[in-house]
Amino acid sequence: MTRNLIGVAVAAVSAQAALQWWSRHPAKHPPADDVGDGAFDEIYEGRHLRGSRAAAGHQHAGAAWDITVDGRPLHLMRRADGGYLSMIDHYQSYPTPLIATRRAVDELGPGRRLRGSGA
Repeated sequence: MTRNLIGVAVAAVSAQAALQWWSRHPAKHPPADDVGDGAFDEIYEGRHLRGSRAAAGHQHAGAAWDITVDGRPLHLMRRADGGYLSMIDHYQSYPTPLIATRRAVDELGPGRRLRGSGA
């Protein structure tokens, strides 16, 4: 019985933590301009996000997307669960490249930029 009570308590705390996280990260932003095949081009939190499928032969590390934030490359990686993660926020899997890119921008914050160039 004690194990059951502990399990219920852990589940309740986990559910509360998940609800708090979702309340801080609502889907309040309008959808991106869809430029075809899931590609996107939008301004998010003052940053210019652009993503498109990588050209055949230019794919790297399992990622089939070319993503930039303010013209600087953001590398995404495809996970076994079908989601995506970025090198900025690599602890969480996101269902689409756009959401992974938005969360990377959230993690960067307002004053920081990605390194490198869009070239």
